[in-house]
Amino acid sequence: MREPYMSAPALPTMSDVAPDPDLFRAAAQILDRGGVVAYPTETVWGLAARPAAAAELYRRKGREADKPLQLSCLDAATALALAVPSPALLALSGCWPGPLTVVTPGQPERLRAWGAGAGAVAPDGWLGLRVPAHPVALALLRAAGGVLATTSLNPSGQAAASSQAEAEAYALADLLLPDVPDAAGQAPRPLAVPSTVLRLPAPGEQVARVLREGGLGRAELAARLAPLGVRVETL
Repeated sequence: MREPYMSAPALPTMSDVAPDPDLFRAAAQILDRGGVVAYPTETVWGLAARPAAAAELYRRKGREADKPLQLSCLDAATALALAVPSPALLALSGCWPGPLTVVTPGQPERLRAWGAGAGAVAPDGWLGLRVPAHPVALALLRAAGGVLATTSLNPSGQAAASSQAEAEAYALADLLLPDVPDAAGQAPRPLAVPSTVLRLPAPGEQVARVLREGGLGRAELAARLAPLGVRVETL
């Protein structure tokens, strides 16, 4: 059994990313046209679209309309700018980049800018924010302006792709960004589990709730929130 992910690995620089920069520019153009791009992460493979075009991710996957998408961000500063500030969110931002999705109230003006897409990423005004720890995912986000609506790469009800071969077999995207080989020419082994999803306390509460167990252990979350008097519980 794989150990829980506890800290972000050192990331390759843009010059280490295998795909040609033209591929990332092509990905951004596809996203601008309302299309979908497949990409690797340190957890499982993902699908990305512009937040305003989030409905396309539901259509490709056959995903239930009442299941929100997450927002993947280039860095912690980008993610924090989308959310209503809070000490708990700031404390957890130290886990980024990494396999943690934090569900927190979003900035109303940012939600309005996404039009109908806001209902897919923030149906109740709360956003699921994540910063991936993978050079290809981050290069895509950089090329696309820093923020994308994302979800795991799989038809609804099937296992998420954990390899490039599985991602290609599902054939859900308009473009697939290949993974980065290591020094031995092998693609890095992902965690093969999704990110941990943690919902922050509502105003007046002191309990954060794990909505989905994943790549980041509960002990790490509890250690970061305990100084604020916030407990971590699992649904």
